[in-house]
Amino acid sequence: MADWMGWLALAGILVILELFIGTFYLLMIAIGLAVGGVVALLGAALPLQAIVAGVVGVAATGLLHRSRFGRPARQDATRDRNVNLDIGQHVSVPAWDNGRARVLYRGALWDVELGQGATAHPGQFRIVEVLGSRLVVANG
Repeated sequence: MADWMGWLALAGILVILELFIGTFYLLMIAIGLAVGGVVALLGAALPLQAIVAGVVGVAATGLLHRSRFGRPARQDATRDRNVNLDIGQHVSVPAWDNGRARVLYRGALWDVELGQGATAHPGQFRIVEVLGSRLVVANG
C-alpha cells in the first residue's frame, strides 16, 4: 500500500469515528492526516509527511479550540432551555404578594418570583429560570 493511501485511510477512519462521537476535534486531526496523504502523493519522504500532518492537525485543532465551535457555551443550567424545557413557557399569575406568587403549572403548585426588570401585575409571564420548585418569570 502506498503511503498516501495509508494516510487517507487513517483520515477516513477518524471521520467515521467523528460521526459516532460527534466532536469536531477528530475531524481536525483527520484533516491533518489527509494533508499528510497529499504530501505523500506529491512524493515527499515519510518524516516530512508526518511533520506536515502533525503541524496541520495541531493547527486545525488549535483553530477549532479558539472558535465558538470548540467550546461549549457556558450557561447556567437553571437558565438553559436545552436543559430545562420549562424555560420560555408561559404561566398565568392571578395575583402577586411582594413579588412572589403561587401558581398551578403542569398540574402542581409552584412558587413564582419576579425576575429582574419584571413588573408585578396579574396576567401571563414567561419563565426565564427554574430554581428547584421556584419559577423566576419575566413579563411577556
